[in-house]
Amino acid sequence: MITGVINLLKPPGMTSHDAVSFIRRTYGQKQVGHAGTLDPAAAGVLPIFLGKATRLVEYLTDDDKQYRAELRFGQETDSGDYTGSVTRTSDNIPSPEVVCHVLNSFLGQSQQIPPMYSAIKVDGRKLYELARQGIVLERKARSITIHSISLLQMEGQNALFDVSCTKGTYIRSLCSDIGVRCGSAATMTFLLRTGVGCFSLQNAVSLEEIAHAPEQVVLPADSALIRMPSITLSHADTTKFLTGQKTYLQEAAMQPKFKVYSSDNTFIGIGGTCGELLVPQKVLPPEVSM
Repeated sequence: MITGVINLLKPPGMTSHDAVSFIRRTYGQKQVGHAGTLDPAAAGVLPIFLGKATRLVEYLTDDDKQYRAELRFGQETDSGDYTGSVTRTSDNIPSPEVVCHVLNSFLGQSQQIPPMYSAIKVDGRKLYELARQGIVLERKARSITIHSISLLQMEGQNALFDVSCTKGTYIRSLCSDIGVRCGSAATMTFLLRTGVGCFSLQNAVSLEEIAHAPEQVVLPADSALIRMPSITLSHADTTKFLTGQKTYLQEAAMQPKFKVYSSDNTFIGIGGTCGELLVPQKVLPPEVSM
């Protein structure tokens, strides 16, 4: 069984579930998961975890995301993108100056209402399943944070922009909200995810590259945790950690959790801190050579 992470460049037209299925077939193993669902019509970074590394998915899911998106002024759809039905139109096409001003107004923390065409579950059913039946439910607003947002180009009715945001931000909804604040209507026409945590578009690999050299594109499991501080244990403490026992820290911990490495510098999991103790949270025993 292969353990590690693949920085996949998901092509448009493929669901995140399809991407996982492709990896399962390619590597011949069932233990595969992804961090951060990406819309089928969208392309870009989709981290895929294999083997024991799937236990680390939760630590990347919470990371910030970066996108490049295009919206078209003049109409709004029920899905928030070009695949939906038009629900509102406007003849007002804002100037680039107005668009820049409106984009800046989204900086910081705000509340966003998720679109009906989303995978959020209500009473066990996904919202998009209800939306396809013509059912529209009231959704609770969620807190999101826009770290940065900038207009790259505007041609006619189309505006291309970059955005960095927290998890759970729906760019389709953001595009619709931008249209409203511009005194117009807007729909997302293109979406490219350029980054998830420490994974970027520049280092992503295509389906063809994976199929051609499957083992060469797999990154170490701890590559997904590059921003998490690390700690190396003694031989005795390594044994304790691998058996789920707490160990005493050499000095007071200033961080809530650490990547944990064995005495021979092998990544063996994640530990949380409790006073002077290191508490095993995720233990990934090293592969045993036969």
